[in-house]
Amino acid sequence: MARVISEFDKPESFMAGAIGLPGERTFYLQVKDGRRSFSVSLEKEQVSLLAARILEMIAGRTSPQARAGSSALDLPLVEEFRVGVLGLAFNNEEQLVIVEAQAITESSETLIEEDDEDGPDLLRVQLTIDAAFEFATGSQAVVSAGRPPCPFCGIVLDPSGHVCPRANGYRR
Repeated sequence: MARVISEFDKPESFMAGAIGLPGERTFYLQVKDGRRSFSVSLEKEQVSLLAARILEMIAGRTSPQARAGSSALDLPLVEEFRVGVLGLAFNNEEQLVIVEAQAITESSETLIEEDDEDGPDLLRVQLTIDAAFEFATGSQAVVSAGRPPCPFCGIVLDPSGHVCPRANGYRR
C-alpha cells in the first residue's frame, strides 16, 4: 500500500484534545484547514513531550499577540492512524515549526524518509511561531486536566488512591 503524506501549511487550527474520563482518555492531534480535517490518536506522554519541546524551541520568539490555545476537538472524530513516531523541526528561513506524526509500525520506531513509497502514513503540519505556542499551551492544559500525580512517586492517583512504592506500599 502506498504511503499517504497529509500536509498542512499554516492551517486554521492545530490542537491536541482528549476524549473520555480521566484514566481512560484517548488523546488526539487534530488539524483543520477549510473543509479539510485530519485526526490522529497518540499517547498522553507524546502530547506532553511534544508541547514541552515546542515551548523550548520557540522560547523568546513568540509575539506579544500570542495567546494560550484551546482544546475543543471537532466531533465526530475520525482517527486516520495511531502515531508511533513524532518529529519536530524549525525552519529558520520562514520561521515555521514543523511537526511530523508518523503512523505506528511493527517493524521499527524510526522516522521513515519521505521518499520511501512503502513507508507508514505521515501527517506534516507547518505552524507559525504563535500557532505553535497556542498548540503547546493548549496541549499542556489537556494533559494536566487528567488525574493528579502522587506527590511522592509521581504515579497517577486513582480515585481510591494507590499503593505508593515510595511509602513502602501504604495506600495514599
